[in-house]
Amino acid sequence: MKTSLKIRAAANALNLSTATGLLLAALTGTRVARGPDGLFIGSSYTPRLPLAGAFTVGNVVLCRGGPGALEQHPGLLAHESGHASQYAWCLGLPFLPLYGACAAWSLWRTGDPGSRNFFERNAGLERGGYRELPTVDRGPAVRNFLQRLSFFRQHRTAAADTPPAAPTTEGNHP
Repeated sequence: MKTSLKIRAAANALNLSTATGLLLAALTGTRVARGPDGLFIGSSYTPRLPLAGAFTVGNVVLCRGGPGALEQHPGLLAHESGHASQYAWCLGLPFLPLYGACAAWSLWRTGDPGSRNFFERNAGLERGGYRELPTVDRGPAVRNFLQRLSFFRQHRTAAADTPPAAPTTEGNHP
């Protein structure tokens, strides 16, 4: 095994992301076997989430297919191996909120959580089963929102600056 892959495996062991992946596999009854490049391969993952056919936690790749399913899709295994490296670079579990933020950005920009997601692009979009989608111009929606927000702020400020009306004495004669 290459030195860089040994370093990745050690980093993901130290940052506890691989232990988390193995714990997830144990809790879900997913069978785990040693895979290539220091990875563990979990097969027959059954919980509904995440929606992906395969996903990675540390050096553990979990997939919905049976044993040997990833060997039939070497591009997908290479893609998931890229995510294992990303866990090491992100010092472990901080990868998850960073990935979530990138997925939200991609969803906002394209309507798809993977197309403009930094992590998916870096691991190889096509190898992971993602498509490159065009971005959607959100400028008009943002401008409209900011204009509405400005309108309400101006009216709230104007109402706060207006002195209260003086009490009237009409109809209150003794």
